[in-house]
Amino acid sequence: MQDTTILWADDEIDLLKPHILFLGEKGYKVTTVTNGNDAIEEFKNHYFDLVFLDENMPGLTGLETLSQIKSINNDVPIVLITKNEEEYLMEDAIGSKIDDYLIKPVHPKQILLTIKKLTENKRLVTEKTTMAYQQDFRTLGMTLNDHLSYQEWVEVYKKLIYWELELEALQDSGMHEILTLQKAEANVQFCKFVEKNYINWLKNPDNAPVNSPQLFKKKVFPKLDNNNVPVFFILIDNLRYDQFRIINPLISEYFRLEEEDTYYSILPTATQYARNAIFSGLMPLEMESRYPQMWQNDEDEGGKNLYEANFLADHLKRVLRRDVKHSYNKILNIDEGRALNESVNNLMNNELNVVVYNFVDMLSHARTDMHMIRELASDDAAYRSLTLSWFEHSPLYDLLKYLSQKQVKVIITTDHGTIRVKSPSKIIGDRNTNTNLRYKQGKNLNFNPKEVFHIRNPHDAQLPKLHVSSSFVFAKSDSYFVYPNNYNHFVNFYNETFQHGGISLEEMIIPIVTYTSR
Repeated sequence: MQDTTILWADDEIDLLKPHILFLGEKGYKVTTVTNGNDAIEEFKNHYFDLVFLDENMPGLTGLETLSQIKSINNDVPIVLITKNEEEYLMEDAIGSKIDDYLIKPVHPKQILLTIKKLTENKRLVTEKTTMAYQQDFRTLGMTLNDHLSYQEWVEVYKKLIYWELELEALQDSGMHEILTLQKAEANVQFCKFVEKNYINWLKNPDNAPVNSPQLFKKKVFPKLDNNNVPVFFILIDNLRYDQFRIINPLISEYFRLEEEDTYYSILPTATQYARNAIFSGLMPLEMESRYPQMWQNDEDEGGKNLYEANFLADHLKRVLRRDVKHSYNKILNIDEGRALNESVNNLMNNELNVVVYNFVDMLSHARTDMHMIRELASDDAAYRSLTLSWFEHSPLYDLLKYLSQKQVKVIITTDHGTIRVKSPSKIIGDRNTNTNLRYKQGKNLNFNPKEVFHIRNPHDAQLPKLHVSSSFVFAKSDSYFVYPNNYNHFVNFYNETFQHGGISLEEMIIPIVTYTSR
């Protein structure tokens, strides 16, 4: 606090001597001037942590002085002090980006509060936030040892993400490291929970969380035909809950958040399984039976998500038993996004409009394959930042701004999340074993049983069985599968990349959020 320096410009500065002395006793160093020109000169020649400007000085006014000081250094907080309470003046001051204003006569303690708010806010917030997390750390630690329900796991995950974002904003590396360890421990316990309950959830859906094939039935269909308000269902592939949290403030500027919820992705948490299950309303084993010409298994050639529009149309008729006027659009690049925006008026008479945005999925794969993106998304915080930057400049954001001017309901969700992998897990399989790093299906797989969730009979998990002896194994927490004969190559290339397909809080607990027009 002794290093805090203040510049105070007021043509009646002598009358403020008691205030100056009071601040000196508190350890602040105050430089005084009586006009705007001297204030600018002092500001050019010395560093100040804070500036007080009288609004009504002879010569340059406070606002004129403010403008010139901002052009020298825009980062120093400036407080305007005025006798005038006229609304136009306040609007001018705020428009000029003052950091605070005070109305004369000012009280010394009022000034002290303003100084603390503007110069010590970060320290005070850091101390309070750190203390609050330390208290919550103990509560979370005890909670992880309880027998949690699937809904309680959602609350634990949301709490961990809350603290991750709070501590990230403070840039407190020590606290963030503690949180990272706690999050890793939570993932270990969550994987045990899923391993114990997953098959039972599929057998007893009434005692299970909403999952991928139930998403439309439980969360979308009830919102259709609501006073002829069109529903836009927007699926951003690979969007984690933390990524949703950082784009939500932008969306909420234009929409009213009606409902924020989560659901559980099915296994494998991979696009061809989870997203096809969403649009068909069926588990993969049921899809293979109902759509033998369209369902693609891991060994099959060709794209694995080519028939989502067909699955959706059949799903609507099968469940709602009526014709639902709808559309389906998949956006793979920025030009397709812009083209959709140009034709969006044609969709307003539809009851349901589905838009799949693949960009986040492409971003995660680019994170693996491209060195530049790998550098940009070096950790979870950078990955979130990159997602936010994309969203701010995406055609999707433009689409949402346009829709906010209409009477619509917007549902934003995803098909699965992704996790940054750090722990290699050795596996051996034949040449037909699939390439995904977070799950494998095949014959005679050889692995460490402690490191995987092994489903010996795929039909138990309502998954297709490619061969009599086929089984599935899922990587847990932050592990990923590597082949022993290429171990060093795999580790060097894939370690700390973002992958999906396995079991983790990040991959399985995912957002579904409903917005309405303001």
